[in-house]
Amino acid sequence: MPLLLPVLVFLLALTISLIVIRVGTMALMLTGLSREAARFQSHSAFTSVGFTTRESEAIVEHPVRRHLVMGLMTLGNIGMATVIATLTATLLSESTSEHWGMSLAVLAGGALVLWLLATSSWVERQLNRPIAFALRKFSKLDVRDYVSLLELSSGFSVSEMLVEPDDWVAGKTLVELGLAREGVLVLGIHRHNGIYLGAPSSSNCIEANDTLVIYGPLERLEELDSRCCGIEGEKAHQVAAEEYDEYLLELKKKEL
Repeated sequence: MPLLLPVLVFLLALTISLIVIRVGTMALMLTGLSREAARFQSHSAFTSVGFTTRESEAIVEHPVRRHLVMGLMTLGNIGMATVIATLTATLLSESTSEHWGMSLAVLAGGALVLWLLATSSWVERQLNRPIAFALRKFSKLDVRDYVSLLELSSGFSVSEMLVEPDDWVAGKTLVELGLAREGVLVLGIHRHNGIYLGAPSSSNCIEANDTLVIYGPLERLEELDSRCCGIEGEKAHQVAAEEYDEYLLELKKKEL
């Protein structure tokens, strides 16, 4: 049955294509893209659809993601286009063969099985584990685009702040400071004795000579770094909280 050979080759190529797309999805996720965005961009690149989205811009500006997408586009153009063209030509040339119907049945059945496997969440979980392990072990793809992840281009920034003894934050716990009311988050604390506290809790106290890793509006971080203790510092904190409330209110209005 000569028709079965190109059909089987096509199904094999389709299987490899699905695996390549899955590997591409996981590789893009390791650079910081969400699962849905990575899956969409992997399919888009492999099929050369080329949708223009915000994620696409983030890929173009990220060197690792850009190389991954280029590889997916190349593999997609070389592999599937050639196999589909060969299969189509073979089926058309053998359209009068007595085995033509059987070959189509095998093709349809194989495609259905592959579709069910590709849409199965259980199969996805089983594939993700070895793929992620292999990518982390044999590649350097865990290079995240923190500028995009933290929206640093929208007026927000990550900065370090050395705590002086007369700073407003010195001697207070994070819950006492209430920096979240100002739109400021403390991501970590470098103690003066060399200890680092990642994702500190509200009960952690800020001490003189600590270095804070903080995230928030750039102007607010600069003001906080120069804020002195005492009544003036408390007034500045209250003003900052009110300004951030107004900012959140404006965002809410835009959403509506």
